[in-house]
Amino acid sequence: MTFQEDFLILLKARYPIIYILTIEEDRLEYTIRNTILNQSYNNLYVWDFIEGYKMNPLKKEFGKRNPLEALEFINKINSKTPSLFLLKDFKRFLKDLTISRKLKNLIQVLKIQQKTILILDSEVEIPNDLKDHITILKFNLPTPKEIKKELLRLTKNLTIQGQLSQGIFEKVIQACQGLSLEKIRRVLGKAVVIYKQIDQNSISLILEEKRQVISQTQLLEFWSVRSTLKDVGGAYNLKQWLNARTGIFSEDANNYGLVMPKGLLLIGMQGSGKSLIAKAVAYEWKLPLLRLDVGRLFGGVVGESESRVREMINIAEALAPCVLWVDEIDKAFNDSEQNLDNGTTSRVLATFITWLAEKILPVFVIATANDIYSLPLEILRKGRFDEIFFLGIPTIEERKMIYEIHLKRFRPDTWHKYDSKKLSKRARKFSGAEIEQTIIDAMYVAFSERREFTTNDILVAIKETIPILEMDPLRTQVIQNWASSGRIRVA
Repeated sequence: MTFQEDFLILLKARYPIIYILTIEEDRLEYTIRNTILNQSYNNLYVWDFIEGYKMNPLKKEFGKRNPLEALEFINKINSKTPSLFLLKDFKRFLKDLTISRKLKNLIQVLKIQQKTILILDSEVEIPNDLKDHITILKFNLPTPKEIKKELLRLTKNLTIQGQLSQGIFEKVIQACQGLSLEKIRRVLGKAVVIYKQIDQNSISLILEEKRQVISQTQLLEFWSVRSTLKDVGGAYNLKQWLNARTGIFSEDANNYGLVMPKGLLLIGMQGSGKSLIAKAVAYEWKLPLLRLDVGRLFGGVVGESESRVREMINIAEALAPCVLWVDEIDKAFNDSEQNLDNGTTSRVLATFITWLAEKILPVFVIATANDIYSLPLEILRKGRFDEIFFLGIPTIEERKMIYEIHLKRFRPDTWHKYDSKKLSKRARKFSGAEIEQTIIDAMYVAFSERREFTTNDILVAIKETIPILEMDPLRTQVIQNWASSGRIRVA
């Protein structure tokens, strides 16, 4: 159901106090006024701490800097018609004994006289003694339909050069998802000032605005990506799986009746390309990439970690459709350490995997892990992720491809002069990251001698490099054997 439908149901059921979660005060007030327009609720009184009640029949600025007086006003108003009282930033006063007691005393009056208190804030903070009397209702950020309506209004009212193509129009709508209406207006206004129109360049401005919003949370990072699946050497099964799901979040896919994918769990030793794949998926699917460092979810205060994971989920869903990259999930949810933190890790894990299994918004999760044996079984169970892929040591053909990918990047005009076949034979136990590093090491040596690097320089770098497979051969071999047993899909 929509916010308006839920809101009206609560009003008609005479819920006395509704706590509305939002960062958009003006849009919420506008929505409430429109929602009650044809209903019996004719009176909406709005209070804030600085100005009190702006328009009321008793006295202008009544309740100014006085939250108790603001509640007494509700008691004094003798209206024959149902009334709503919108109290902004009122959560700060709920812990005060006087305010708490006054609210409890008001509840019976509210039910009899059909009055409803609306507490508006961006975060939930309700004292235990009031939780039974308050109902929480979330006012979500603008939907694509609302963004489209606003975009049409802006293009009509602003001086814009040229016509906005349908393709750009849809991309702008998608890019704006996760922003408040006020931020959308500001960033599109900025685009018009700079470019005199809303075009492909506007999308970059919108994404930068998103980066600013996300950076304030300190939970997620907004990543700009340029990598494609062509930059990934090998992983043919994984690429085929991903290519079959390109456009999965489109309107056509929805009309076709396709079920939205939940995500992937990528397992493999360090340097095997797991992070690169996460970036490539976001780029190929034209979706924003959010990176979660799972360690940031854990706080020192009791209950803080659970609150952070819920905040992370809210941010990701607000920015949907998007790719959520959960980096090194095995380090945060280590099965052997869950009993050492009073159950915090277990509770955070439970919240995360429940959301993963039941989420309905288009957030594609790509989780990466180095050690399969440290992961709890709850994560590996079917239904959490659509598929689990293992990325092992690349084959000789894959190593040749990886060398060529990086050589093309470093030397786009002369890459073919390097003997990638010979290099791939020598780098027998090297991961993708280690292969790239041998080229970089060769370049450093050649640069110090003021000459171009050669195949021989790379061969020397290979000889001087100890791959991770040889640093911990027993552990890596166990993982390789486990992957070869058929219990996991090889990328």
